[in-house]
This record gives sequence, C-alpha cells and structure tokens, in this order.
Amino acid sequence: MTFTRTVELDGHIIDSGMMQQAMGIVMDLDGDFDVEQFDVGRQKDEPSYCRMSVTADDRETLQEILHELHQIGANLTDPVDARVEASPADRVVPVGFYSTTNHPTDVRYRGEWLPVENIEMDCAIVIEETDDGPRAHTKVLNGIEEGDLVVTDEAGIRVKPPERPRDASGPFGFMQGGVSSERPSESLIGEVADALRETKADGGNVLVVAGPALIHSGGGDALAELVREGYVDMISAGNGFATHDIERGLYGTSLGMDMETMEHPRKGHKHHIYTISEVIRAGGIAEAVEEGLIESGVMYECVKHDVPYVLAGSIRDDGPLPDTITDTIEAQNAIREQAHRADMVLMLSTLLHSVAVGNCLPSTAKTVCVDINPATVTQLLDRGSSQAIGMVTDIGTFVPTLAEKVLEADDDNDDNDDDNDDN
Repeated sequence: MTFTRTVELDGHIIDSGMMQQAMGIVMDLDGDFDVEQFDVGRQKDEPSYCRMSVTADDRETLQEILHELHQIGANLTDPVDARVEASPADRVVPVGFYSTTNHPTDVRYRGEWLPVENIEMDCAIVIEETDDGPRAHTKVLNGIEEGDLVVTDEAGIRVKPPERPRDASGPFGFMQGGVSSERPSESLIGEVADALRETKADGGNVLVVAGPALIHSGGGDALAELVREGYVDMISAGNGFATHDIERGLYGTSLGMDMETMEHPRKGHKHHIYTISEVIRAGGIAEAVEEGLIESGVMYECVKHDVPYVLAGSIRDDGPLPDTITDTIEAQNAIREQAHRADMVLMLSTLLHSVAVGNCLPSTAKTVCVDINPATVTQLLDRGSSQAIGMVTDIGTFVPTLAEKVLEADDDNDDNDDDNDDN
C-alpha cells in the first residue's frame, strides 16, 4: 500500500533551483514522484509551473516529504482550511504546531487565505478574531497565551519564497549572494550603496547591526556620517559597540588602543571602564550627550538625530552602560520590533547580533553581512537567511567606501540640480 498527494510549484522554479530541490527532497527521503504537468516559461519574465504527485510507502514518510517540500514553496493542489488548536497553557503550544519559515506565508482559515503578519522563522502562527475579521500573525513560543488558536500541521499553509527571475540584476537577485572571500570590488559596494539610496528614496527603513570591531577598525566615523545624513533609521548593537564608540570620543582610544598611533597608552586598557562609569554618572547616553560629555561618534549622532538604537546585553558585558537591555527576552523583543520594520539590513562585523537579527527578518528584507571572519557570514546563511549577501572583508574598508559612494551620489545629484537651476 502506498500513499500519494499532489503538489504544485509556480514561479521561476528553474532559475531559483526550486524544481531541482523538490525532486532531490523526494528522492533523498525514499519517496517517488511523477510529473503530471510541466509548463516552462519561455521568456525571461515568464514563470514556470509544475504539478507532481508524490508517493511514499507509509503515511509518516509522505508527511515528512510534504513538510520539506512545503519549506521551499511547494504547495498542495487541494488546499483545505488550516487546522487550529487552542493552546493549553501560557508558553505551551499544541503538539505538531506549524513552525514558520522566514518566507511570506498565507494561512487558509474559513475558506479564506490570510496573510501571516510579522513573518519570521521558528515561530507559531496564531489566528485571532477581531472586529474586522480573522487575522493571522506569528508569535514566539514564550509569547503564547492560554487559549491562543495555534495552527498545526502543514495543511492550509501556503509559503512563497522570493524568486530569482532569469534577468535578475544587481547584488540582490534571489540566492545570488553566497559568500565571497575576495575583497569586494568598488562596483559591488557601489551597488550596495545604490540599494541603500533606493531603499531610502522609496521610504524604506535601514537597520544597521554593528559590532565593536567596526570602531576598532576605524569605520566609526563613516557610520556616524551615514547616521547624520539620514541613511540609517535604526541601530542594533551591544554594550561593547556603544562603549568603544564613546571611548573613542572621550580618550581617542578603542579597547585601549590609540586610534591615531595604533599604540597602547598607559592605562589605556582602563579607558572603556572609565567611559562606562562616566556615562552611568550622567544617567545614560542621551543625558551624556545633553551635558556635553559625548560630542562625537555614532551614538552621539543617534541621539542628535533621533535614530533609535537597541543595545542588547551579554553575560560578558562590563558595566554595562545604562542603556543596555540586560533582560534577554526584553532584548529579543526590542530586536524583533526593529527587524519587522526593516527593509534593508547592514550586518557589520558581529556574529551573535547578526544571527539574532537574521532570525527575526523576513526573507524579503535586503540583507548584507560583512565580516573578516568567514564563519560569521556562512553561519548567517546556514541559519536560513538565504537572501543575505555575504562579504568576507575588512569592515574598516567596507564602511568608509560605502559611505563615500552614498554621499558622492548625493553630491552628484546636487551638482545636477544646480546645473538645471542655471539653465
């Protein structure tokens, strides 16, 4: 006895590799498939369509195959309403609950497809009745409340991974990123700069995820300039990043090293803890800016230009600064709120914060991850942020070059405007 279900794949399934992935999944899990219909798009912007029946020797194997196919965007041809089950207690989900991907997702409820709001990976989907009708949204497991209607199984779920059309251009074609260990060319950084400018021109939000190495490597001034010129809407970092950014303004050092001479002055190793002490004395970063203690740097520009920041704490933090969120769940929620509002994300030399933010991002967010350590970039991509572009390079070179190209384009536009006025 065998068990069979029919699935369909629609879109740029050849260029994105979805067709190959689907067949590989079935074979790897000891199933069989029969292609019932395959319509190939014959133009660059024309999608393809495939309908295939999937067969397995037992129901459990078929369910496992369908689960894996579902994750890449293959959907059942005979959708039914999603199964929902009330949560038995706070922070307890029903057995077999549906765990989300980071791709745009719809859920079928009472015969209607509902878009899932605030999509991110590894969450539950909750159906909520409102005065305007039912809505579907994600909830992290620790946010589940007793009685929440939680979606279970894959039935009635439709996942839509971003596609890569055959003529995709620029660095953000789906799955075009990967990891490059070569120093990124100026043309590639220029394309990232163009994407940054386009995001802002379209009214989008740019989130920068930064580690302390950005300050150590001399990239702080360039990032501060991008904040000052309005190209950064949010910053997600840790206690170390903010501390060394402020330390540089107060003492000219970062982690005790003189940023001009690259030498270690006497007692320089104490500068970061002196910095934290002075900010605590002032009452916080904003208060230290107001009283004139902090007069430059990334955090200074954030305060002056009302750019919100999240400083998520760590068990190894010194101090920490008063602005650091030391409650892990509170920090996660603050990061999640930023991620859900981000249209483009620059992850700059920080493994832990990049992965944390990446876990909260939808796959539709343009993401660039830059680090001198290849493990940072590959781990981000391996965790499911397939839309990310990875560059293995010196952050102290990347950020100044990026800022130069972004602001250079501004100067060119201003010159063109002046020429038009003269005419």
